[in-house]
Amino acid sequence: MIHARGLARTYRNRRGAVEAVRGVDLDVAEGEIVGFLGPNGAGKTTTLRMLTTLLTPTRGEATVAGADLLRQPSEVRRRIGYVAQSGSTGGEARAGEEVIDHALLYGETKAAARARGQELFGQLELDGLWDRKCSTLSGGQRRRLDIVMGLIHTPPLVFLDEPTTGLDPQARVNLWGHIRALRDERGSTVFLTTHYLEEADALCDRILIIDNGTIVAAGTPEELKRQVSGDAIILTATNPADAPGIAAAAAALGGDTPPHVDGANISVRVPHGGTALPGLLRALDAKGLALAAVELRRPSLDDVFLTVTGRSLRDGEQKGAAA
Repeated sequence: MIHARGLARTYRNRRGAVEAVRGVDLDVAEGEIVGFLGPNGAGKTTTLRMLTTLLTPTRGEATVAGADLLRQPSEVRRRIGYVAQSGSTGGEARAGEEVIDHALLYGETKAAARARGQELFGQLELDGLWDRKCSTLSGGQRRRLDIVMGLIHTPPLVFLDEPTTGLDPQARVNLWGHIRALRDERGSTVFLTTHYLEEADALCDRILIIDNGTIVAAGTPEELKRQVSGDAIILTATNPADAPGIAAAAAALGGDTPPHVDGANISVRVPHGGTALPGLLRALDAKGLALAAVELRRPSLDDVFLTVTGRSLRDGEQKGAAA
């Protein structure tokens, strides 16, 4: 559904050339939900804008929904749906009018747009809101309306840019169900950006991570987590003076890095932590080293992100927002 090779974009300013995207290779198969993650300034937004024809690549090539990105940009636009992060509805317009106007841009008739729009309203739990002003809708309703507008021309490929930003947790989880239904019930391919790692973990078949303008990691959530060096065992000594002895016992587990000691807390990463932990606890008990708390933590996508980019995704987003 998406095939890109060497996709790059260079900007020029007074200081010279700035390579926002340095040569992205990516593939998205039909029927996948693919998450595209990256810290601020990594090239994520620029790549998305190139794939949706909003920016012309400086070099490289891509096929999007069966159309050549450079030679057939109009055809690409006809075949994709794009739901922008900022939304696309006018506050004083009525929801149904916005949907029909959007459909007319794709050559749909008013009658067909109304029928299709009302069908989508039902599927996305917007029943009864056709004649409501967009300004009166909740945040979750407006995001679902944005998705209706992105789907009104029945595109096989849908781009969702930060689809749940600004929603409360309940509305976010509700929208996850609708995004899954795009693939499971409608057969759509979904390419989404998000800064919620739990969202990417819950929704995506595969994840692509971009940093410094190139793809630095790709795979299923579980594949990416397995790349992180083992499970984390976190131990809290009852007596902080016992921390060095506990760390020595933890070091015997054979982790790739030595245990880290911070006061009474000792942490170590080891392969198969669930298997290693019982033996460690027996060894500590035999030495009379008491623990106040024990935690076994499986690798998370945040661990993956930190490993491959050297920073937390959310930290990057917060700094970018503050800037």
